[in-house]
Amino acid sequence: MEALVVFLPGDGIGPEVSAAAGQVLQTVAAKWELPLRIREYPIGGASLAQFQTPITREALEACRRAAAVFLGAVGDPRWDDKPREQKPETALLTLRKALNVYANLRPVKVFPVLSRASALREEVVRGTDFLVVRELTGGIYFGEPRGHTERRGWDTMVYLREEVERIARLAFRLARQRRKKVTSVDKANVLEVSRFWRKVVKQVRRGFPDVTLEHLYVDNAAMQMVQNPHQFDVILTANMFGDILSDIGGAVSGSLGLLPSASIGESVALYEPVHGSAPDIAGRGIANPVAAIASVAMMFTHSFRLPQAGRLIEQAIEKTLNEGYGTPDIAGPGIRTVSTREMTGRILENLQKLWEENTTGAVV
Repeated sequence: MEALVVFLPGDGIGPEVSAAAGQVLQTVAAKWELPLRIREYPIGGASLAQFQTPITREALEACRRAAAVFLGAVGDPRWDDKPREQKPETALLTLRKALNVYANLRPVKVFPVLSRASALREEVVRGTDFLVVRELTGGIYFGEPRGHTERRGWDTMVYLREEVERIARLAFRLARQRRKKVTSVDKANVLEVSRFWRKVVKQVRRGFPDVTLEHLYVDNAAMQMVQNPHQFDVILTANMFGDILSDIGGAVSGSLGLLPSASIGESVALYEPVHGSAPDIAGRGIANPVAAIASVAMMFTHSFRLPQAGRLIEQAIEKTLNEGYGTPDIAGPGIRTVSTREMTGRILENLQKLWEENTTGAVV
């Protein structure tokens, strides 16, 4: 039976990186004899322009039925001054809520060949490899009441026990597959909701005695990420804090164009590059496809339960970077600057070479 994968290319460079991701998805699926059916729908500004809504009911229903969903990017400056419900970004919040994708996983890894591309000193970032586990459907982005008048504005940050418990359990399970350390980030010195968060995380940790747990205030965590990033293994945090910290991870790695993400729920998962729609470079053929392609690697690992396929894609990306190819965002000494299309082609070539080197297809 075919697995349905919904593609939502979105705005700006979204269609360009989505095309690259789609090529890799179909190539690897064919090698593992995984039958796929791909359906594409507009989202964000593209959907607003066509249907006057940031995401249609038809697109949402298709996403709910899908085995996995891929999102390119949303965001279009033409809609910046519109009300909240008419902004492209509203589609993303709607989609996350509809799919109940409660956990956003954002790996931050510094490739040795690109350690000099980081905003930080090479000796500081070398060896960095951590995972941000961000709660995605609660917190201040979804809390009620919210609003503003001419004199004041307000939002509400709320977490339920079950929301904190499930994201904490996932973080501890993922830490068991890595270096068995979780850093829970909050603002418990100021916020009551963070005191609650910390209490619940401590309680969940009792079921994972083999995993080390530490707590950091969010301001200290941000400082530690740029001073000593390789100390982290799994960072567990709330929605808004995770949004901020994972973007700091882009500066650590050298470019947001390198960072993939997976938003995990009880059934459907949503995969997307961390970068935005970058309208300033849209249509120029210079967008970095690595984050989108690496998001497909996460799709094979988490949705299709084919970690070998995910590793094949990751190895093809690293081999291409090691050969000295990169888009302008990671340009520098030893890097030959290529287009989005050529970067994708190089990754596909290396994917084929790696596949042929292992006659069983079980890439390790």
